[in-house]
Amino acid sequence: MLDSLYDYSGYFSTVKPFISQADYAVVNLETPLGGQPYSGYPMFCAPDEYLDALTDAGFDLILAANNHTLDRRDNGIQRTIDQFEKRNVPYVGIYRDQAARDSILPLIRDINGFRVAFLNYTYGTNGMKRSTPVGLDYIDRTLMAKDISEARRKGAEIVAVCVHWGDEYHLLPNSSQRDLADFLKKQGADLIIGGHPHVIQPMEIFDADTIGRKGLLVYSLGNFISGMKKPDTRGGAVVTVTLARDSLGRPTVKGAEYSLVFVNSPVKYGDNFRLFPAESDSIAPVWRQQRDIFVRNAVGTFDKHNKGVDRKILNK
Repeated sequence: MLDSLYDYSGYFSTVKPFISQADYAVVNLETPLGGQPYSGYPMFCAPDEYLDALTDAGFDLILAANNHTLDRRDNGIQRTIDQFEKRNVPYVGIYRDQAARDSILPLIRDINGFRVAFLNYTYGTNGMKRSTPVGLDYIDRTLMAKDISEARRKGAEIVAVCVHWGDEYHLLPNSSQRDLADFLKKQGADLIIGGHPHVIQPMEIFDADTIGRKGLLVYSLGNFISGMKKPDTRGGAVVTVTLARDSLGRPTVKGAEYSLVFVNSPVKYGDNFRLFPAESDSIAPVWRQQRDIFVRNAVGTFDKHNKGVDRKILNK
């Protein structure tokens, strides 16, 4: 137990082995850590212990640019960064100011011999604007192209662009997502990973160049953990990417698989939220019908629209 009123240690315990076995695990934090008073929808603010639970689950990098980033205004961004830095947690998408952004980006990590850069952008922040020089990366094609080019110049072999985009609750991407994905491919992005719709959307292996190198596009991973109640929002997908080198020694996406997770909401007083592999027999009976609908719709969408990305069932 944590020495705190807020104990999230059980949220991710059943998926921790899966997350922890990844060479590098990335998650989107769709709330500021703005301090008390804490709040939920529509203006989020989570306790700092939630970040501890994510890192304890095995996540190595936090994506922080999303439509709720400014829910506690500029001070919320600064305090969120305080918590990241206090815990030595790498992050992208928000920065103290332009100088800090320049010192952090491109964020390049050596992952088992592959130099991978991570970038993160959001379509907007629910109409809220910055009032100080605090840094927050919005979708801007000129900026994105420049960042990708700079990552390459600094030695990145793989560039991952993580984008907050799309229409909420739609199981298929819109034309704006498809157009931006095409643009990012042309700029040289190898991994394009999306979120925001709160439901899953298709994923595909694509040709990264004309001589065989591959990339991965994921339009939306859906929800990881949330209190949303409609079946399609009760879970999401975790995608596992495998990198390799081709015959010329160049890095490429060798393959990718997705696994489904489902949120077991509290059933009685004293219970808490828990995330399970969607196939788990431990999901409360009261939620199994919604689990079945979620899985049926997600697998049906992926089976119809995915290209080269198959399902991996997690241990129950």
